[in-house]
Order: sequence, then C-alpha cells, then structure tokens
Amino acid sequence: MSWSKVFTAIKGMVSETGETIADNQAIRIMDQELREASNEINAAKTELTKIMAKRKGIERNVNDLGQKITEHEGYAGAALEKNDENLARDICERIGDFEEQLGTEKSLLQSFTNSEQTLKTNLKKAEGRLKHLKQQQDVLKATEAVQSAQSAVASRFSGSSSKMGGAMDSLERIKKRQQERADRFSSAEELAEEVSGDDLDRRMKESGIGAGTAKTDDIMARLKAKK
Repeated sequence: MSWSKVFTAIKGMVSETGETIADNQAIRIMDQELREASNEINAAKTELTKIMAKRKGIERNVNDLGQKITEHEGYAGAALEKNDENLARDICERIGDFEEQLGTEKSLLQSFTNSEQTLKTNLKKAEGRLKHLKQQQDVLKATEAVQSAQSAVASRFSGSSSKMGGAMDSLERIKKRQQERADRFSSAEELAEEVSGDDLDRRMKESGIGAGTAKTDDIMARLKAKK
C-alpha cells in the first residue's frame, strides 16, 4: 500500500472518530435539553395548579354573592310587604353592592378560566411534543448502539481476516499430510501382500484359477455322475 493511501485511510479514521464524538455530544446535549424541557413543563403544571386553585376560590365567591343577592332580594320583598320602604331601600343598596362585587368576580373568573384552558391546551401540546422527542431519542440511541456494534464486529472481522486465511492454509496442509500418510499406509499393505503371496492368491481367485475356483454347478454335476 502506498503512503498516500495510508495517509488517506488515517484521515478517514480521524474524520469518522470526530463525527462519532460530535454525534455522542449531540445526544448528550439532547438529553440535557429534554430534561430542561421536562422541568419547565413540571414548573408550568405547578403554576397551572395555582391558577386552578384561584379559579375555584373565585367560583366560591361568585356562588356566595349569588346566594346573598337572592337572600337580600327576599329581605327587601319582606320589607316592602311591611310597607317599610326605607328598610327596603337600604337592603336594595346592599344588593347593588353585592351585584357590583359579583360583576368583578365574574370578570376575574372568566379571566382565570380562559388562562386555565389556554395553559392546559399548551401543556398538552408541549407534553405531546416532549413524548415524541423522547421516543425519537430512544430510536436514535438504539440505532447508534446497533451501528456501533456493527462497526465493532466489522472491525474485528477485518482485523482477523488474515488470521482466518492463515487458519485455512494450515487446515489444507494438515489434510494434505493426512492424505499422504493414508497413501503410504495403503502402499505398505499392498507391498506386504505381494511379499507374503496373498496378492498372488487373490489374483488367481479373481481369474478363476486354483483349487478354490470350482463352481457350485460343477460340484453338483460331479456328484450326480457318481450315482
């Protein structure tokens, strides 16, 4: 391999390492941002509970004022029945104060109700986006882990390819040596047969020559002829 190719390979490794570090840093930054977003949502929920509590208090004030107005209208009617217009007027004046307070409380109630509904809607959207981002983050982390594993496997396989090639060569050499040894054993057996005469007997038998070559039919014919 030329030095220029080696230098190019090193540059590629450095670039890939830098990208990996940047990706890991980006994931950590995303973790921090999602934690901060979750904290802000929790803080918004706390504020929402405060607004809801105030809205409930105002609702009670509105209901109380409505009841007081109804009660005092009954008092004013009773005073008029007794022809006590001065008392009825004073009661009506109090009713006017109650109605003025009721108007103010109703205005506040509407404001808090609108704010509560707006916050609930925005929180629901924010929680939905946060949930989606967390799901995407889980996918990114899982993909990053799988690709890192694939990279590690590919790197180990590439590094061990020469060793695997050497192992294959050794296997072929052993198989060749074992075959040569088996051939030597077979040749030795053939030589031993030739020396002992076993080989000649075998060859005669195969050619149908010798005392042991009588056929069954020949033996049967000879025995029949003697009868």
